[in-house]
Parts: sequence; structure tokens; C-alpha cells
Amino acid sequence: MKATIWHNPRCSTSRKTLEILQNTAGVEIEVIEYLKTPPSRETLAALYKRAGITPHQGLRGKEPLARDLDLAHVSEAAVLDAMVSDPILIERPIVETEKGVRVCRPIETVNEIL
Repeated sequence: MKATIWHNPRCSTSRKTLEILQNTAGVEIEVIEYLKTPPSRETLAALYKRAGITPHQGLRGKEPLARDLDLAHVSEAAVLDAMVSDPILIERPIVETEKGVRVCRPIETVNEIL
């Protein structure tokens, strides 16, 4: 099985989720540091669609920039645009496998798609 993790190595939740993937037998892992290599708008929209969530649900609401931009009160399209412009706004980690996509908060959520 292949797993892609949209990862921030500075985030403990992201590191712990990556560790779960590394400790799962038979999983080939692709790590994308999304702050260095941000997803396109289309990729991000597709990930959220597969996860069954909206861009608002994938927004890192704790991020001060999200409050500064008042993203709680804008359209889904505007949230996606903001995330593409400032990937720090993307809630992490996002893991994709053939079984689906999850924003892995809490980290155990990754087990749903392994």
C-alpha cells in the first residue's frame, strides 16, 4: 500500500502520524513537506473531496493568520485560495491512501485508511 502524507516536520502530530505510517508493515510512504511544496488548489480540493470534508473543515483555525484574514466568514473557494497562498493555513497532517484521505487529528484517524 502507498501512503502520501502532507507533512510539517515541526508539528508533533504530523511527526507522530508519520511514525505510525513508518511502523506499519507494507506501507510505502511518500512524504511531502507541504510548506516547501504546497499542493495546488485542484489537488487540495480533491483531497478534501475524498476526505468528505469542506475546505473550512480543513482549515487550521488555530493559525493566527486564519483569524487575521477572517476566514471563518468567507466562501469555500476563498478558503482554498488562502490556503494555496499561505499553506500554513492547511490543517495537518493529511494522509492519502487507496482507502481514502484523512486529516489525521487525532493521529489515530490514520488507522481508518490503512
